[in-house]
Amino acid sequence: MTVRFRLNGNPVAFDGADDMPLLWYLRDHAKLTGTKFGCGIASCGACTVHVDGRATRSCRAPIASMEGRSVITIEGLADGDALHAVQQAWIEEDVPQCGYCQAGQIMAAADLLQRVADPDDGDIATITNICRCGTYPRIRKAIKRAAALRKAATS
Repeated sequence: MTVRFRLNGNPVAFDGADDMPLLWYLRDHAKLTGTKFGCGIASCGACTVHVDGRATRSCRAPIASMEGRSVITIEGLADGDALHAVQQAWIEEDVPQCGYCQAGQIMAAADLLQRVADPDDGDIATITNICRCGTYPRIRKAIKRAAALRKAATS
């Protein structure tokens, strides 16, 4: 069965194993390696992408379930040369330490900001992505900065 969907705004088709996780399609077939493999059981969040605008753990999402949908990866989050507010805030707050989980963290934060324009610490705590380096205080600061950047951009 051929699976057709949009990937970072472009139409794609995959004719392969229906049960292949989206993560492996992204990394091995589309050659988009920003999305990382972490745990394989959808717990850590390193593989987070957006499917139809919502944060999704791609390691457990079968490629067949992408039929007709829109997938955005970290490589597609920016608008051309203009970084997404979360990406800009991540740089300004110097969030990454090792950096392995950061693409997933950014995608989860961008999803949160789509749903909650001005998140408080409780809202931010609903993000369950894991950072083994413990950069959570910087992540929280960057999410709040991104919210302020988005607010300023719309004012």
